[in-house]
Amino acid sequence: MNHQENVESLLKKTMNMLTATEKHVLKHFNERRPISRNINVAISNELTFGQRIADKVASFGGSWPFIIIFICFLLAWVGLNVFIFLNHKSPFDPYPFILLNLFLSMIAAIQAPVIMMSQNRQSSQDRLMAQHDYEVNLKAELEIMSLHLKIDEVKEQQSVLLTELNQKFDEILKEIKREKNI
Repeated sequence: MNHQENVESLLKKTMNMLTATEKHVLKHFNERRPISRNINVAISNELTFGQRIADKVASFGGSWPFIIIFICFLLAWVGLNVFIFLNHKSPFDPYPFILLNLFLSMIAAIQAPVIMMSQNRQSSQDRLMAQHDYEVNLKAELEIMSLHLKIDEVKEQQSVLLTELNQKFDEILKEIKREKNI
């Protein structure tokens, strides 16, 4: 049984009943080509400038260095205003720090959609990776089934060969017994 026959017998479907993914995997299986590719590299090569910036903003905005820098900035802002208030009685942003709240709101208004863009792109990347994993798993399953068929063929050939050898051995034994009896 050749490779193509193995594939057709394993799938037990006509070609027009196969999904696009199954046809893709079958093509790679028949050609003995690997499906493996690095999805991360493929996607990163296609990123636009805006997508790269969104990823960097999301990466930095969700990190400890950002949180530490932001806390230090807030403490410095409040500390500077309190210092100015105690020494000059007219700080540039008096309590309740309305200017600071305005800046924080603007940062949040800009940062939130940028992070959402990055998350949307990441979820589409995750879908592509899941599709690729499915293709690789399907091809591996076909390869394993093909190996099982080949092993079964070898076992069958060995069984036939052993049977033939046993018959020849029996014939030789009978001949030896006949020669001894003569």
